[in-house]
Amino acid sequence: MSETYDFLFKFLVIGSAGTGKSCLLHQFIENKFKQDSNHTIGVEFGSRVVNVGGKTVKLQIWDTAGQERFRSVTRSYYRGAAGALLVYDITSRETYNSLTNWLTDARTLASPNIIIILCGNKKDLDADREVTFLEASRFAQENELMFLETSALTGENVEEAFLKCARTILNKIESGELDPERMGSGIQYGDTSLRQLRQPRSAAAQTRPQCNC
Repeated sequence: MSETYDFLFKFLVIGSAGTGKSCLLHQFIENKFKQDSNHTIGVEFGSRVVNVGGKTVKLQIWDTAGQERFRSVTRSYYRGAAGALLVYDITSRETYNSLTNWLTDARTLASPNIIIILCGNKKDLDADREVTFLEASRFAQENELMFLETSALTGENVEEAFLKCARTILNKIESGELDPERMGSGIQYGDTSLRQLRQPRSAAAQTRPQCNC
């Protein structure tokens, strides 16, 4: 049976190697922790249909390798992404320090308007924390990012991170800030029903009586 949905959003999961990107994706798609997670080679893919604000949205998620040697491969997947999870590991200052580079890549290669949520992953390892909530929260604010701390192990805030990002994109579509028909928007219409919703407006404009004055 084919899936029906109102919108399709292209998402990225980006950040340094070892931050738990693949585990976050696995937890979101499969609802369980990925025990034997190795470093991603190149790009992995997952998708899930979710309900956001009364609309059915298919999230098409590209999980990118964090290792430098795959950077040229993964960058090619950035194009036309509507949203991204930018992931660091709260127990690793090094992964936090490299966030600016990842953010620059996303905004340059995907779109300046890409909706990004910063995820401080491995929240379950609070005793080993190297990055405070407050510091990351300030970084998010300065760079106009949403922010959550997540745990791919326990599932805490994992679904919320993806849904929060999707909700923001949907709000921007509804307010007219984002146009799904713009090339490279990372958004596609699902069912034709939405196109039909748009047609009466343009049809009405065409049939408006012309002024003969």
